[in-house]
Amino acid sequence: MNKASDVLTLNNNYKIPCLGFGTWQTPDGSTAVNAVKKALESGYRHVDAAAIYGNEVSVGRGIAESGLDRADLFVTSKVWNKERGYETTLLAFEESLSDLQLDYLDLYLIHWPASASRFSDWENINLETWRAMTELYKEGRIRAIGVSNFLSHHLDPLMQTEVQPMVNQIEFHPGQMQEETVQYCKLNSILVEAWSPLGTGKMLSNLFLAGIARKYQKSVAQLCIRWCLQNDTLPLPKSVTPSRIEENAEVFDFTISEKDMAAINGMQYFGGSGLHPDRIDF
Repeated sequence: MNKASDVLTLNNNYKIPCLGFGTWQTPDGSTAVNAVKKALESGYRHVDAAAIYGNEVSVGRGIAESGLDRADLFVTSKVWNKERGYETTLLAFEESLSDLQLDYLDLYLIHWPASASRFSDWENINLETWRAMTELYKEGRIRAIGVSNFLSHHLDPLMQTEVQPMVNQIEFHPGQMQEETVQYCKLNSILVEAWSPLGTGKMLSNLFLAGIARKYQKSVAQLCIRWCLQNDTLPLPKSVTPSRIEENAEVFDFTISEKDMAAINGMQYFGGSGLHPDRIDF
């Protein structure tokens, strides 16, 4: 990989740019519009959005105002928890597509799994959501489908369906590697995307990471993003600061040594969101 627009290949042979631009917590309005435009100017070709972020209209404006060819872009959205189920997923998809001002999505994800802690029929809820997404995929309105925050026991039922997940987007950063889930995905040819690769900023003040970053004359943010890539995950950094948006894409001119990778991989848990797919109450 030499640049943000270089691609990986999903298990259905669809291409996905190896670095994504996250839009979670990005304020709606001009902030989101300008952040997306700056990211696309800086070489990103992959934008990660979601209905619950409340900014898809602005994200869509940023994409439109970039002037880039739609075929050169990869855009993701996600169905929110209250819209899980067959009919409601179909409606949620149409709303996101309209807000983003697009004719199709490159990737659509189930944002969080329904779990046994809240639903006795959790498997069926996830399967009905997946059935709607599979229909949209077969119609060509979505080019790839997947999930977010799914653990192996959430994924198992979907692996028995006609179309298996292509992506699982999970919290992944130094101090939170989710080895069991990552290994399950690798064994089943599911690409792991890393949300919060900077631990919502908590990585940036870590002295251990700062010491390693200095060796490469890079920022801690760049180190964490590169670390994700070298762990065969697809990082989704976010920022609204133009200089940091640029900086976060400048991670293809250095390689973290095996020794330093092992040291970072061995870090104890820290900086996590605390959100567990089987214990969330939203």
